Amino acid sequence: MMRLSQLSAEVRQYLVVTGNYWAFTLTDGALRMLVVLHFHQLGYSPLEVAGLFLFYEIFGVVTNLLGGWLGARFGLNRTMNIGLLLQVGALLMLTVPSAALSVVWVMAAQALSGIAKDLNKMSAKSSIKLLLPDDQQGALYRWVALLTGSKNALKGLGFFLGGVLLTTLGFRGAVLLMAVLLALVWLLSRRLLKRDLGRASGKPKFREMLSKSRAINLLSAARLFLFAARDVWFVIALPVYLSSVFGWDFWQVGGFMACWVIGYGLVQTQAPRFTGRRGGKLPDGRAAAYWVLALSLLPALIAIGLQWQGPNAWVLLGGLLVFGAVFAVNSSLHSYLIVAGAQRDGVSLDVGFYYMSNALGRLLGTLLSGWVYQSAGLVACLWWSTGLLVVATLISLGLPRSAVTR
Repeated sequence: MMRLSQLSAEVRQYLVVTGNYWAFTLTDGALRMLVVLHFHQLGYSPLEVAGLFLFYEIFGVVTNLLGGWLGARFGLNRTMNIGLLLQVGALLMLTVPSAALSVVWVMAAQALSGIAKDLNKMSAKSSIKLLLPDDQQGALYRWVALLTGSKNALKGLGFFLGGVLLTTLGFRGAVLLMAVLLALVWLLSRRLLKRDLGRASGKPKFREMLSKSRAINLLSAARLFLFAARDVWFVIALPVYLSSVFGWDFWQVGGFMACWVIGYGLVQTQAPRFTGRRGGKLPDGRAAAYWVLALSLLPALIAIGLQWQGPNAWVLLGGLLVFGAVFAVNSSLHSYLIVAGAQRDGVSLDVGFYYMSNALGRLLGTLLSGWVYQSAGLVACLWWSTGLLVVATLISLGLPRSAVTR
């Protein structure tokens, strides 16, 4: 406690924001794995399981757009704490008896969870911009990479936790435990998080939600296709494939997904080393285009390997581990570019617009994951991923060859 009290106010706030984000992400990852595995066990088809997440992603799109405006108008502390409380509500909705877990009810709970997740993420990413001066871009990159990477590592742990809790406590017991623990985090956050963090100096108008910056618009479009390319195989197709084709148990599926995302998160924390920061350079639009071009080759190679050798665990899992590492650098690089390029006053407006595109990409990828896998299988999902990444590469070529600015 003595060491914590000696830290600067900015670092202490960073720790509070990061702790909130970590706790939320752990429950979010566990809940996703719980829903996918539990409802697949109940006999839902891959497309029907994907449909359960439809409102989660749709409301994520809306929330990022509106949440950026709300954060600028009322403060990021409020939007972050509201996100935590809404997640508690979403978890409690799923504690009803199994007979009451209708498709509509689960989709409504997922909608609430989607709103909560994107309020929390937008608030966390936006607040970092305000905790460092503009002349410390290197430190900003490191802080963004650390927050993003550690969050994803915990999301991976959440996948594993979801599989374990489903096996040990059952669906209802698992979500009830997570609701209680997250409610305690919400109480701490209300006490520790600085008031009025991120509130704009003026009153931003509703029409200002849409970005007027060409660079941010291009970066947002590239982000959309980047995340659609990941989720087209990751969200539904991969866990169902591992369970049905390889015959893995729930804990094995959750364990692999957890290891993938944990490794992905750890690589994200080191992204500044891979993109030139070590040599004193900061990445720009050209670096973003190069990295997504390299990424676009990987799902094609995995698809070719599976077509050649059939259901081969080494080809699939080894290839996806490499994909995860390169994807992690892409994601962390994008996260830095948007925070660096966002306007400081009312930062959540630009960040919210950008993460709206992120959520739209996840929505597209989720729907494609269920539909393509059900109709054509995992290999087709990987070819779709390749095509989406090629589009992201073409968009990234238009990014400025300097830090993203307004």
